[in-house]
Amino acid sequence: MTWTDGRARVRTRVPWQVKFGALALIWGASFLLMKVGLESLQPLQVATLRILSGAATILSLAWVSGVRLPRQRRVWLHLVVSGFFLCSLPFTLFPLGEERVTSALAGIGNATTPLATVIVGLALIPADRLSARKLAAVLLGFMGVLVIMQPWASLGRPDLLGFGMTLVAGASYGVGWTYLKRFLGPGDVGGLSLPAAQLSVSSVQMLVLVTGWWLFHRDTLAAPWSTVPGSGPAHWPVLAVLVLGIVGTGIALSLQFDVMRAVGPTVGATVTYVIPVVAVVLGIVFLHERLQWPQVVGAAIVLTAAVVTGIPDRPRTEHSGVLAAGSPGSAGSPASDTEVEASRPA
Repeated sequence: MTWTDGRARVRTRVPWQVKFGALALIWGASFLLMKVGLESLQPLQVATLRILSGAATILSLAWVSGVRLPRQRRVWLHLVVSGFFLCSLPFTLFPLGEERVTSALAGIGNATTPLATVIVGLALIPADRLSARKLAAVLLGFMGVLVIMQPWASLGRPDLLGFGMTLVAGASYGVGWTYLKRFLGPGDVGGLSLPAAQLSVSSVQMLVLVTGWWLFHRDTLAAPWSTVPGSGPAHWPVLAVLVLGIVGTGIALSLQFDVMRAVGPTVGATVTYVIPVVAVVLGIVFLHERLQWPQVVGAAIVLTAAVVTGIPDRPRTEHSGVLAAGSPGSAGSPASDTEVEASRPA
């Protein structure tokens, strides 16, 4: 089973559209859950507990299903990179950013994923082409980010560092999925094997990171799992992060792998179109958050740019008879029976 575009989709029992919708709802709510978790936990604790509980969930599902983890050393080395960009880095940056900005604004920052996917694809997948339309969409997206950040204003703008962290976190997903497509796509056998292995690798990364962080904070925290001093009862924040890990990471990551296998990373990344809407609605309803008008306008611009990047390019016809850009075997990557122009944006 390999990455495909809309013309050669992997068949699954549950339609990818259903999984796509579930991902939008689950991940849209994740920003609310992180905000609740931060009431008693530090950002690194939120990220570590999220990843550990997610890994325990998906490893349990893999064990029940009789799924084996990858055995090739090459696969595990690539998973170290993808695990960093798809789990460790963004799951740490989002709660760090939410210490400074609202959960709604953090959800909007997540919308940079499709734009980053297009840009990184140019570097990692030589067969990809940046059309004039996609270039205009990327530039439009950056304009939307500037409108949200309002660097020219002294009052009313969001915290630039906090929102910048959410932008980097959202872009990190684009880097990670494009990396997976480039280096592990042709060898992906489907199922829970890769997502379980990836969360396992990320768990190790986070345990090392949170331990090192705690060593510098031993004067205020008795242990790496100690809650924020004076924060009060921690049962609801911890429960929120556990839900975030079990549902929003373990189960959701499995769903996203299925979606990416079915329609490829470019279309799969468009789930970020809906995530900000869900995040904003939940932030307003449950946390009584508010957005300034430049943030609303900028968010609309960014989402429009993201949607434009997901519109398929018209296939080019080559008179020379060679494989079209992005087709199996191009860019030196091995072709497989089910791989159809895997590197072309769907």
